[in-house]
Amino acid sequence: TRPRNDAGNRVTVVLGAQWGDEGKGKVVDLLATEADIVCRCQGGNNAGHTVVVDGKEYDFHLLPSGIINTKSISLIGNGVVIHLPGLFEEGDKNEKKGLRGWEKRLIVSDRAHIVFDFHQVVDGLQETERQAQEGKSIGTTKKGIGPAYSSKASRIGLRVCDLLGDFSDFSTRFKNLVRHYQSMHPSLTVDTEDQLKKLKDYAERLRPMVRDGVYYMYEALHGPPKRILVEGANAALLDIDFGTYPFVTSSNCTVGGVCTGLGIPPLNIGDVFGVAKAYSTRVGIGAFPTEQLNAAGELLQTRGHEVGVTTGRKRRCGWLDLVIMRYAHMINGFTAIALTKLDILDVLDEIKVGIAYKLNGKRIPHFPANMDILHKVEVEYETFPGWKTDTSTARKWNDLPAKAQNYIRFIENHIGVPIKWVGVGKSRECMIQMF
Repeated sequence: TRPRNDAGNRVTVVLGAQWGDEGKGKVVDLLATEADIVCRCQGGNNAGHTVVVDGKEYDFHLLPSGIINTKSISLIGNGVVIHLPGLFEEGDKNEKKGLRGWEKRLIVSDRAHIVFDFHQVVDGLQETERQAQEGKSIGTTKKGIGPAYSSKASRIGLRVCDLLGDFSDFSTRFKNLVRHYQSMHPSLTVDTEDQLKKLKDYAERLRPMVRDGVYYMYEALHGPPKRILVEGANAALLDIDFGTYPFVTSSNCTVGGVCTGLGIPPLNIGDVFGVAKAYSTRVGIGAFPTEQLNAAGELLQTRGHEVGVTTGRKRRCGWLDLVIMRYAHMINGFTAIALTKLDILDVLDEIKVGIAYKLNGKRIPHFPANMDILHKVEVEYETFPGWKTDTSTARKWNDLPAKAQNYIRFIENHIGVPIKWVGVGKSRECMIQMF
């Protein structure tokens, strides 16, 4: 007798609004303190989320950042690709730092695809081949994510439910999958028996965590009131459909990936929070219109400690690009934004913000799909005076200098989305909540 329009619980979504590394882990950690369930919906251990709690720094790649909260359940959805050695290694490593009982708080969807060790080898081989053939690689994390999603799209992938089913059938399909990749990469050697033996052990450790993810989410959405949080990995400009293709990841890291990666209806999506740095960074190669290959870029890199959590690569740095943020908003429909790392700009005399792209002297209204065009665009900047004040101790809006407040208000007005949080440091306490 429930009324037909009762959608059930709404999920809150946290997504990257740039090229990743915006500080999503921190925003998720903040919201996870109140959450009953924290979910990952796409990507794999190519993600890197750093969370600092009580002076301890935790690195998460596959585990949802919410795993720190002992009162909430963490769910790895069907849209995630899971490297089992990576999952357990990550859990064990964080356990040594004080993360207790994580295995009891983790649920894994039986429909999630598995990343095998040979997928990671293939990832490296493909990068080498691209470099040799085209003179440029994509700059993947070599975590096997692309090859695993390729197996999935080719309908030859193996899922968690296959691993936990009839093991002899799984073994046959595993050997066929290995042969498929060996036919494309003759140098690929795989000790299948050894791999299968390890996988059988992982299966038993994994078994207690596995559920039917669709059914679990349905019950969570339509049961008693629950706070459900979804943590996106990667970011809008790395989305396979909407990002700077081909220099993108292999999944949908925009809001649509939440529905397909967890099996929930669009009706159940509530707030969508976009996370952006107060400047721009990018790992690997690909167009980056506001990149600063100069002292300003270098200062942002060193002051911001811009090094990839997953790869250890130096991040490229540049001014904030509001063209890409508006574009990310068009796709995701952000209800609010978290602006992080404002304190990194504290020492600058002047700060620039990219507000439009010009092609042949004319402003273009959209974000170009073609990478050659994106390489050619000229960025139109708005220049702001620096505030030259330490903001790292600010804990509320009024603690921020007027010039920093102007910078924040300009961003807000230009994108047309309110800024709900401003980050001025690494820990939880350094997030100034505006409303």
